Amino acid sequence: MEILGFIVENFIYVIIAVLALNLFQRKGGTRSIKKRFAVIYIAALLLVLDTLLTLIYTNNLSLWLTVPAVLATAGAGFLLRRKIWPFKTRCPECRRRLTWQEAITYDDNLCDDCYKRLHPEEFQTEAAAELAPAVDPKDAESVADIDWDSWEPKETCVITYLFNDGKVLLIDKKTGLGKGLVNVPGGHVEPGETAAEAAVREYKEEVGIDIKDPVLMGTLNFQFRDGLSMRGYVFFAEEFEGTPAETPEAGPFWVDKNEIPFDRMWEDDKRWLPGAMEGRRFTGRYIFDGERMVSEDTEFEDDEGSEE
Repeated sequence: MEILGFIVENFIYVIIAVLALNLFQRKGGTRSIKKRFAVIYIAALLLVLDTLLTLIYTNNLSLWLTVPAVLATAGAGFLLRRKIWPFKTRCPECRRRLTWQEAITYDDNLCDDCYKRLHPEEFQTEAAAELAPAVDPKDAESVADIDWDSWEPKETCVITYLFNDGKVLLIDKKTGLGKGLVNVPGGHVEPGETAAEAAVREYKEEVGIDIKDPVLMGTLNFQFRDGLSMRGYVFFAEEFEGTPAETPEAGPFWVDKNEIPFDRMWEDDKRWLPGAMEGRRFTGRYIFDGERMVSEDTEFEDDEGSEE
């Protein structure tokens, strides 16, 4: 009974330590919501157990009653196991062992390196926000006039090229920016959505098929003379389910990848798409006046880029 008394008297410190862990998890922001709730569930179960043990101790009941008390609490924990134990020890992407901060904080159980790789739009936007542009980008005559390290887009979007049997799926765009041009399915990245998730969703919405495992090939940075600024992430995919269907947004059609109609597309496409189809990753910076390209700089990983 003395041991039980010691446990009852000090159990509150265990609960306080668990709740303190919950406060530490707050630094993870929206990435730590599930695990913060998991810790709260654990604290609640510990509080229930503490209450049961306290009743047994203060009423001088049989110590054997501690066994069903512990089992009942453990049973409740088992039923709630999906809520109280989202913790993993290894990153699901690279299989690297997580640090204890990553393991207890982030719902996705991703290491910092993989999270940055899978969420490029988030980190590029944060980096750009730290600096103020030297000139007003919409007044720039050349891409060289813009401080691209401090430049921050007003919109973030994705476009995805689907390849199959030597062909690529294109669309006649019916609405929005670039209406009347040939393009590929794409659109804005919604709040809380990764660029890859947006690529899959937009494909489904625009042509009615499900693409699999889109691969990020490059980044496009557009500054328009009317003030619009946009960052686009370019994905390639090869696997899909379904049959492309026309929607109010797009009219899909397959074309041989060697016969892509660049003369009916945005001018920048011919600067980066041929290289990207060779497997070269790239970053593009472009100034447009309406649909007319004023200046460009397309840089592939293996060269210095070019400017016009």
